Amino acid sequence: MHNPAITVLMPAYNASRYIHEAISSVREQSFTNFELLIVNDGSTDDTLAIIRSFNDARIRVINQTNKGVAAALNNGLQHAQAPYIARFDADDICYCDRLQVQYDFITTHSDYSIIGSAANYVDVDGEYVFTHQPAAYSCAEIRQLNYKICPFIHSGVFYKKDVVINAGGYNEHAYTFEDHFLWASILKTEKACNLPQPLIKVRLNPESITIDEKWRTISFRKIKYTALNSLTITEADGHRLSQIGKKQHSPRIKKGAYYALLGKKYLWNNYQPQKARKNLLKTLSISPFHIKNYLLLILSFLPGKFLQGFYHSTKTNYGLGKVKLPANLVNNKSLNYGS
Repeated sequence: MHNPAITVLMPAYNASRYIHEAISSVREQSFTNFELLIVNDGSTDDTLAIIRSFNDARIRVINQTNKGVAAALNNGLQHAQAPYIARFDADDICYCDRLQVQYDFITTHSDYSIIGSAANYVDVDGEYVFTHQPAAYSCAEIRQLNYKICPFIHSGVFYKKDVVINAGGYNEHAYTFEDHFLWASILKTEKACNLPQPLIKVRLNPESITIDEKWRTISFRKIKYTALNSLTITEADGHRLSQIGKKQHSPRIKKGAYYALLGKKYLWNNYQPQKARKNLLKTLSISPFHIKNYLLLILSFLPGKFLQGFYHSTKTNYGLGKVKLPANLVNNKSLNYGS
């Protein structure tokens, strides 16, 4: 395909269970002038066969040995033909107007380099769990966030390719937070915002290499937050992070973290106490020594209004208070903000 306006950049590793639905959601976009560039990161399952089952000239595949998400993204950036990149993961789902909305915004507001959005989270089977609203919307608010808070959902980010390439691309030592490290590095000079409507579905699943932060080791979190605060990370630190991550790749830890996250989301973000208890009991059966999950189980029997007040006061103290979308970001009626 020649001169696409957007490159949808999708790294894929052993994503055979979900990638057909992910690709289909891109092909069904109302905006059609795109290429879907998939970097197959050494998959050993049927991922490549599923990709090749689509007869669509807009789909291109790059095969590489398994090097991780950051390396796959950097490889893809070098081969992307379009000036704009729409990041997307192989287990997520795009709403049909995702590309159109973000393209309209960035071409109308050309001083912006990064556009994020809200997202609907679903479980491994695609069942709705909760809607994630960004911690900040305007550029000023994003810049004021605590450095520990990632301002964007990576799978829904849309950005100018040259800005990221000129910043050196994704840091391959920042294991599982290569996006957060990138934003922290460039947001002081580049304008960014989050749109309030969900443009993607993010699938929570136990196969993901990204797990709930609370399940990471203390040493992992220390290295990560030191790197984000200093905007530097060594190869040795990257190796240490990777080694810790690989030790946590066991099905027991991943499933435990998955059910714990669902339990919390059904407690704090979409109050359904029975579903919260169901998932918390599952995680406790897997990892009975996570004491905080017993506390969450007890909290699930308290009234929803009390829990919501407690949750929002905690988030506000941590720098995640409610923020309003500035008028200059909602005045474009064609983008149907707030729908």
